[in-house]
Amino acid sequence: MTRTAVESTSAFYHEAGTGLRLFRFALGASQRLWPALAVRAAYRLFGTPLPPKWLNRRVPWDASWRIERWPLEQAGVTVYSPAAAPHGPVVLLVHGWGGHARQLLPLAQALAQQGLRPVLLEMPAHGRSAGTVSNLPQFARAIEYVAARLAQEGHSVRALVGHSLGANAAAFAVSRGLAAERLVLLAPPASPREFTRVFAHVFGLSEATRSAMQKRIETREGILMRQFEPDAVGPRIRVPTLVVHDREDSINRFADGAAYSDAIREAQLVATQGLGHRRILKDAHVLGQVAVFVA
Repeated sequence: MTRTAVESTSAFYHEAGTGLRLFRFALGASQRLWPALAVRAAYRLFGTPLPPKWLNRRVPWDASWRIERWPLEQAGVTVYSPAAAPHGPVVLLVHGWGGHARQLLPLAQALAQQGLRPVLLEMPAHGRSAGTVSNLPQFARAIEYVAARLAQEGHSVRALVGHSLGANAAAFAVSRGLAAERLVLLAPPASPREFTRVFAHVFGLSEATRSAMQKRIETREGILMRQFEPDAVGPRIRVPTLVVHDREDSINRFADGAAYSDAIREAQLVATQGLGHRRILKDAHVLGQVAVFVA
């Protein structure tokens, strides 16, 4: 049975252990006793990727991959590229919230077989990258920064591929003029604002606390969450776009992917069945469709 977004989010935080469950209790109590502290604590937790990034540092990468760490803002990004890949068109691959670059290896390998140069981007506070917190606006800035550095080094970006929150950020970056010839969105979320509501529900936060947390994010980042939604970014995307979304995705609804395909002119929507949110990243049929579209 497919879980709801609330059930999936609740499981996500419960799996983090007893300490986080105690934090959940304290957060609920503090909003009654010290509302301002509750807002700051909620803001911090909302911006903390789980599982902890050090868990993804233990698995060594194959020596055929070059790993570079680039400082960004008060954190950093990690960029992975195959050392032996040809100096050809780059496909920039971006993971989602709480994810890591290794999740995109199957797709990277499929793209390399097409003669393309896959470059995997690991976001701030994820995997090997520096930082402890991040958010959607920073994801978008990281994509723009890495794409600009690649261009400065003489690489043309054939395509930008993003999964989950990385897809949300990728769509926003392309809508702002990022120079990519094609865009691929894998299981994108349609509404960042909706996830703040799910988060608040899971932690028992009042609407006042949730709204104040959202305002804190928007004022600190200088952008409103609604600016990331499909109806805001879609009309400004002018490159061929492929959206792939599973009908049984319990993290981001299938309707979220459909919203992007409706908002982006002539976007192609591929609907899968039974892959959920993450198996879509290693399904041979999906990988083949993405590789053909990008090539």
